[in-house]
Amino acid sequence: MILDGTLDTSVRTAAAALQAGQLLGLPTETVYGLAADSDNDAAVTQIFAAKGRPANHPLIVHVAGADAITRYAKEVPVFAQQLIDAFWPGPLTLILPRLPQAAKASTGGQDSVGLRCPSHPVAHAVLQACQQLDPPVWGVSAPSANKFGRVSPTTARHVADEFGDDLLVLDGGACEVGIESTIVDCTRGVPVLLRPGAITRDDIARACGMQPLSKEELPAHTPRASGTLLAHYAPNAKVRLMDAKQLQSALDILGADGKNIAIYHRSPLKAGSTHLLLRRMPTAPLAVARELFGMLRNFDDWGAKLIWIETPPETADWEGVADRLQRAAAAG
Repeated sequence: MILDGTLDTSVRTAAAALQAGQLLGLPTETVYGLAADSDNDAAVTQIFAAKGRPANHPLIVHVAGADAITRYAKEVPVFAQQLIDAFWPGPLTLILPRLPQAAKASTGGQDSVGLRCPSHPVAHAVLQACQQLDPPVWGVSAPSANKFGRVSPTTARHVADEFGDDLLVLDGGACEVGIESTIVDCTRGVPVLLRPGAITRDDIARACGMQPLSKEELPAHTPRASGTLLAHYAPNAKVRLMDAKQLQSALDILGADGKNIAIYHRSPLKAGSTHLLLRRMPTAPLAVARELFGMLRNFDDWGAKLIWIETPPETADWEGVADRLQRAAAAG
């Protein structure tokens, strides 16, 4: 059931459902999440079951503000606090040392916890309403509201299509960011970028004065985090990444025989077949991120068997988009 997330009655209904141990489709500025009370192990277990997600693959805990950190994390390094001050509320998740009894089912057996304060007004209203309940719900675990490994949802209808009308979903409109949050590991004494997103490594460096390392630079004991499997974010059609020259060469070879192929490209292309679906990619990476998952879903709905995508530039501002595309292609 989809409810208008801008209504106070809908927010109160959603908060009460979370308190009662139910699942909720929750809009955030990144993607829609499948939410449950982080401290209710039975409710969190329902998330893993509904998504088909391995129980040792941790979830991110969403909180209403930085004051809730002390309920989940043992400590906050100075550089992590600088990132909180700069980017919360917003699309940034921090991995912090976990308090022993906090969010146990959400963290995949790890001694760390991922925390995020979303900026979406509906998510924020629900989290605040949860804190005012008796007993309160202090944090909400909310991975993307899709089957594990598939394309993330950026509208309420995507969520309902994925899980059916029995799931309560708050409609907060299309997601503004469109890809999942940047994840920074703060348990190693230095910031380590585990998953790129709209907040770039350059943004992180400016905020805390430390250039984040890549996870490959500190491989030992790196915490598991959401959305970091090699194959992820995959549509039904197989995805192939190609540069502009490779795309044009493939189209020239196809000629008039090409069909059931969707193409997402930045560079001008000439196609000899009218049975292809060509969609022009925006020039700005944030605009691409905003529409990316919706575009992949549209290609599936059109009936694409193959999706050819022009490889994005190898710059920091494109890193989040490139990460999602590489994982989508790896699933094929």
